[in-house]
Amino acid sequence: QVQLAESGGGLVQAGGSLRLSCAASGRSFSGYAMGWFRQAPGKEREFVAAIRWSTRIRYYAEFVKGRFSISGDNTKTRVYLQMNSLKPKDTAVYSCAATAGARTWSSDDSRTYDYWGQGTQVTVSS
Repeated sequence: QVQLAESGGGLVQAGGSLRLSCAASGRSFSGYAMGWFRQAPGKEREFVAAIRWSTRIRYYAEFVKGRFSISGDNTKTRVYLQMNSLKPKDTAVYSCAATAGARTWSSDDSRTYDYWGQGTQVTVSS
């Protein structure tokens, strides 16, 4: 079993920054890709960013381009989300997701991820 643990959420003023971290642990995990999704109260979960380990290609939702940056370490078990210029509408629970690549993966499709973290709250005040 693979576990994902997020950290780094919190309360920040509009215009501020936060850095989220996610670590995968458990049995030997050969990750194909990892990503971040978010869900605001009363809204559906939406894709934020993802990284495919083999190519290091990064994928972003349009609404975060230029503000958020996803990165990972060489172990392919940790992924980070640097969030700058935060806005109140970025307020949500941010969840980390990972896939071992056993099935067709689509960066923005939550159904193609195998493992999920519990999520970390990000609140941006105006």
